[in-house]
Amino acid sequence: MLDPVTSASIGGVNVRLQTVLHQRGIAPESLAVVCEVDPKTVGRWLGGRVPHPRHRRRVAHHLRVEERFLWPPVVDERAAPTNVELVATYHNRAEVPRETWLSLLGNATEQIDVLVFSGTFFAQSNPRVAHTLIERARQGARIRMCFGNPGSRAVIDRGSEEGLGPDTLAAKIRASLTYYRPLLSADRCEVRLHGTTLYNSLFRYDDTLLVNPHIWGQPASANPVFQLRRVNDVGWFDNYAESFDAIWADAQPWIPD
Repeated sequence: MLDPVTSASIGGVNVRLQTVLHQRGIAPESLAVVCEVDPKTVGRWLGGRVPHPRHRRRVAHHLRVEERFLWPPVVDERAAPTNVELVATYHNRAEVPRETWLSLLGNATEQIDVLVFSGTFFAQSNPRVAHTLIERARQGARIRMCFGNPGSRAVIDRGSEEGLGPDTLAAKIRASLTYYRPLLSADRCEVRLHGTTLYNSLFRYDDTLLVNPHIWGQPASANPVFQLRRVNDVGWFDNYAESFDAIWADAQPWIPD
């Protein structure tokens, strides 16, 4: 039985643990060696599982941080709000640790939804992204990838607003889509193209959602990211999830040239 502590991001990934690893330049595998556990166990810790007390002490010592920082004590639920959805905020997309993206992707078991124009970074951060998505689908997750239609008015306007050439964003979308060709023949995987004015890029992994708002005239990479966890069916999370579903319903299946 675990002690009554909770990870630094309830119901989602342990953002603090992942951030410290990223800042220290320490591979998660090293924690498995230090704690004498399987690397998959460390993956579960990164995904929000709380380690045994002796492992918490070893991890904190190895990372040179306080144990309570990585796994704060539980707050009295009677005094705490029950609908707090905001888990973490990032000044820009580059500040989201790569391990956070990889852990969320690798730990999703039910649903992965991605809504972007080009989403080039999503594949560049993990060149085996298609393989990972297909593996998640084989384990039962539903995969929905929604990219901008290169020929749509929305893509042309967005490129113009960012000061890009007339076909630059469209070319980026076409290049990004090449990573996802294997999904077209995989069960439980779909790729569609939308022509919607995109106010946010969305990345959903089960009950965790990363929202990347779009600021006019700036690339999405320069804009903030905030991480939500689903706590009920009337909060921010579901509002964004419903917006994805609405765009997805009107999007067209991607048929490569």
